[in-house]
Amino acid sequence: MKNLVILGAGTSGTMMANHLVNKLPDNWKITIIDQYKTHYYQPGFLFLPFDIYKTKDVKKKGTKFLPKGINYIQKKIDKINPESNTVDLENETLNYDILIIATGTKIAPEETEGMKGENWHKTVFDFYTYEGAKALRDKLRVWEGGKLVIHFTEMPIKCPVAPLEFAFLADSFFINKGMRDKVDITYVTPLGGAFTKPKATEALNYLLEEKNIKVITDFNIERVDNEKSQIVDYGDDTVDFDLLVTVPTNMGDEMIERSGMGDDLNYVPTHKATLQTLDNKNIFAIGDATNVPASKAGSVAHFEAEILTDNILRFIDDKPLKEEFDGHANCFIETGHGKALLIDFNYTTEPVKGTFPFPGLGPLKLLEESRMNHMGKLAFRWIYWNMLLKGISIPFVSATMSKKGKELEV
Repeated sequence: MKNLVILGAGTSGTMMANHLVNKLPDNWKITIIDQYKTHYYQPGFLFLPFDIYKTKDVKKKGTKFLPKGINYIQKKIDKINPESNTVDLENETLNYDILIIATGTKIAPEETEGMKGENWHKTVFDFYTYEGAKALRDKLRVWEGGKLVIHFTEMPIKCPVAPLEFAFLADSFFINKGMRDKVDITYVTPLGGAFTKPKATEALNYLLEEKNIKVITDFNIERVDNEKSQIVDYGDDTVDFDLLVTVPTNMGDEMIERSGMGDDLNYVPTHKATLQTLDNKNIFAIGDATNVPASKAGSVAHFEAEILTDNILRFIDDKPLKEEFDGHANCFIETGHGKALLIDFNYTTEPVKGTFPFPGLGPLKLLEESRMNHMGKLAFRWIYWNMLLKGISIPFVSATMSKKGKELEV
């Protein structure tokens, strides 16, 4: 019996188990390893602070989504040993013939001086964790206003548009509470523009202006000054806050560092088109665990899973791998007041105008606010739990970006 081992039972790992369980040859066994019982719908963390979602909407028992017929181990992963094709767990060692790394990424507030200091989850919050989003929800329920600063430390981060979405939803939230005039909102980014894609910045800057959200660009944070309630950059520029909502440095799992397999941020060097790791032919990586220059988002993991499944089967059959993943990503951007944008792009194509998934028909609009896009964002939670995690194809949505879409480039 040959062993395919998946490290991580989050979005990517669960999808890969479901994709492969009925496709592998009979002499292969799938083992998936994760130390956590709970599976979180991470896109929902954005909505928790604003009481749009309840806690029950964003977490479920993880084993509920794993297919029958696989071996599930709930243990901490200590180290990968590529030279011996083994994985060390808490008190046992597993052999593998093929390994899939799906260990994701997590926030590392300790990487910035003072961020995880005395005011952590008091006046300094994250919303990229369940605990952080829940604590921020409790704070916003009683906060009486002041200087709200929304900030992210450096790229890459999970869901690059999420900090902007938070700013837009905050504007809507405080308007609905009748206290927008009591809140000064500032968006602080290390980039040269508000959006990660220059053409999206050019096309969508009007949203920040009309919502009276101040933008500070090229701000490379050095530390959080808890005494003065300021963030300070390397040039000693400062931004005052009464409430700081920050996205800390994102890093891959510490196990990757212990295994000597990652870059400076513990992401696994991975071929951007095949998803085979660069140093080990029988090890593949997917989703947020990789260093591929695509967005760290659920849609990307979904598209990667379809292509990686095919490449795993080709690897088993000793066939050349297909270089098909083009970095395709699409994501909804909540803009508040029941509206959202939709952007669609890949490694080489910036967000395009037009309609999705059918050119000329839609029903969703690209780079344009609509209520239909907002409904699509909310509907994705059902799609996530009932289709995406289970490896069920989403109709009319391709893993690669269509050439026709590229003709619509802004």
